Amino acid sequence: MLWNSVEKRDVENTARNLCKMREVTLVLASCVFLCFLPSCSQAARQGQDIRCGACRAVVDEMEWAISQIDPKKMIQTGSFRINPDGSQSIREVPLARSERNLLELMENVCERMEDYGEHKDSLTNRHSYLRIKSRSGEAMDLSEATLDSRVTSSLKFACETIVEQNEDEIIEFFAHETDNVKDKLCSKRTDLCDHALKIPHDEL
Repeated sequence: MLWNSVEKRDVENTARNLCKMREVTLVLASCVFLCFLPSCSQAARQGQDIRCGACRAVVDEMEWAISQIDPKKMIQTGSFRINPDGSQSIREVPLARSERNLLELMENVCERMEDYGEHKDSLTNRHSYLRIKSRSGEAMDLSEATLDSRVTSSLKFACETIVEQNEDEIIEFFAHETDNVKDKLCSKRTDLCDHALKIPHDEL
């Protein structure tokens, strides 16, 4: 009987210890989860900022490239086949905003992401992306932006994804002169920017 009593106490003590260990494990797991949540949220927000910044940079680079082409220069588009009535379905459109030219510009636009740096807003902790290399070769004020190869790679990857997934939308907006393309393409059409309407049009 004495031995059974000792065994019973040992079993009870073991059970209590196991319960305590479970409680400690649950508390630690909760702490780890709660600590992990902010970092997950921050990473998700930064990812969104990069996608938004890449989209707005694409718009800026496309608009600049288009502006460098003589608006009077035309190109023939359509079919050169002869219709039954002897006519051809050919029309002239400005080269700068032709589908052929826009496709060519999109092939190289993501290479320009190497010219952008990152700026972090101290109040909102949101990231935006600024050009840190002048197209004309003039010196630029870099005090507001930092250059990071990892950020540049992420920006370039986001750009390539955006161009691939939204090729039709990009052509649609740039085939004709359109106001506020950044907001219309990056926020309203693609939902890449949740705060685009709050950003000035000359800021990325």
